[in-house]
Amino acid sequence: MGSGKTVVGGLVADHAHAPFFDLDLMIENEAGMAISDMFATQSEEAFRALESSLLPEALKPGAVAALGGGTPVPDSNWRLIQERSVSVYLEASFEAIWSRIRGFTNRPVAAGRNREQLHALLDERRPRYEQADHRVDADQSLDAVAAEVLKLWSG
Repeated sequence: MGSGKTVVGGLVADHAHAPFFDLDLMIENEAGMAISDMFATQSEEAFRALESSLLPEALKPGAVAALGGGTPVPDSNWRLIQERSVSVYLEASFEAIWSRIRGFTNRPVAAGRNREQLHALLDERRPRYEQADHRVDADQSLDAVAAEVLKLWSG
């Protein structure tokens, strides 16, 4: 949520000449609607079920994947991520995240939540994120973040 996963993932994949999978875009394509519409008309549970079902496809060997902020939370998803990938936590301060996402209505997890509620959600998810194989400071420019992730990819 607002750490730059999609932009960074795309940059890394481009520089590494690797396939890129954005799980949120995969979900929208499969559902035939925007995630915000899916939340409104079906439910977050329906979204999460589709997210989990598409996760194996996003984690193809040799590919770069951008996963949604809630994707690694369920234990079954986290086990699959650990088995099939090298995970990178784009660790951004709440202030950086807040400045990137506030005012955007196309982020259904953020829509309807105030600053304190979003901070609490990030704090709730952070222990899982911190289990990633690597951490990169995502408060810096997204180009710099991508360069650091690319070093991990190449190393």
